[in-house]
Amino acid sequence: MALIRKRRLTEQQQRRIQKQHKTRQEEIDTSNDLEGLVVQHYGRQLEVQALSTPAQHPQKPIVQAGEPEPFWKPIEIGSVWRCHTRTNLELLVTGDKVKWQADPNTGLGIITAIHPRTSLLTRPDRYHKVKPVAANISLIVIVFAPLPEPAPTLIDRYLVACADANIPVLLVLNKSDLLKDSDPILDLIKEYQDLGYEVLITQSEGDISELKQRLDNETVAFVGQSGVGKSTLINVIVPDAEQKTNIISENSALGQHTTTSTRLIRFGENGALIDSPGIREFGLWHLSLEKIDAGFPEISNLIGHCQYRNCTHTHEKQCAVKKAVDDGEILARRLESYLRLIEEITDAQQKN
Repeated sequence: MALIRKRRLTEQQQRRIQKQHKTRQEEIDTSNDLEGLVVQHYGRQLEVQALSTPAQHPQKPIVQAGEPEPFWKPIEIGSVWRCHTRTNLELLVTGDKVKWQADPNTGLGIITAIHPRTSLLTRPDRYHKVKPVAANISLIVIVFAPLPEPAPTLIDRYLVACADANIPVLLVLNKSDLLKDSDPILDLIKEYQDLGYEVLITQSEGDISELKQRLDNETVAFVGQSGVGKSTLINVIVPDAEQKTNIISENSALGQHTTTSTRLIRFGENGALIDSPGIREFGLWHLSLEKIDAGFPEISNLIGHCQYRNCTHTHEKQCAVKKAVDDGEILARRLESYLRLIEEITDAQQKN
């Protein structure tokens, strides 16, 4: 079989292609740009909610007697449009604020520009690439429940990711009606409270007025294991959210994935809720060791105080971190979670 070689472009050809690409982009008239908010992502297409209307609205075609009524979608505040993006834009995600143009004749639009982001939540995907999840988030709500049984190591991973993104965190224990007397999860709550994290206790079907008040005027991302009630909480907070919910599998006691794409739902006058697909494992291999340290503030405060500069905090005698664990100043499980992440990051760096 003959070997087919890929033809290489000359520098002149590359410059000509780039020039043509730039010309095509500049041909788009941006004078009619509108303000919009990306509310959901569908591969190459996105749903954009209109935040402004044109100074001069397009005129609806006049229909002559006997002619069929043509398709026409008026541009209104709050209306949602399926949009493509200009090819020179970076990957857009739910929560991005954008400039876009609408075509009432087709009901479609095109995104022409993106506003600077105030924050970006990312996570690695199965192909070991860093994937953006949502943008412009002002608060991350980590939801857990008595069932499925909470995984403290997963919560710790979320906290590291939040620290890396510099986004405040609220821990929410949901389905509190399933709690039993002296439930170990109550000790877990106190542990995080003692570390300085904000915690609220809710019931999916109960009174969540305290949670609604806390979320007012915030752009909130909900994360947590599948089945902990994220979508159900959103349905209670925003009754018309129409989020799909599911029940816990009695056989596996694990949540069934019901949210398949990250979706933004407007809440109140200035707030928004973002529901992301359930994540049972949250890889952090793309972070540096220093960023892992920052996700464990009680441990990072002692880094550098050990006898040995390269202390591993596992077997050394003069280890400030291990001593803090022995003295009850640091939780043993938190150190174990920290060391597991350090080992994970180190192994990933060595493989690369």
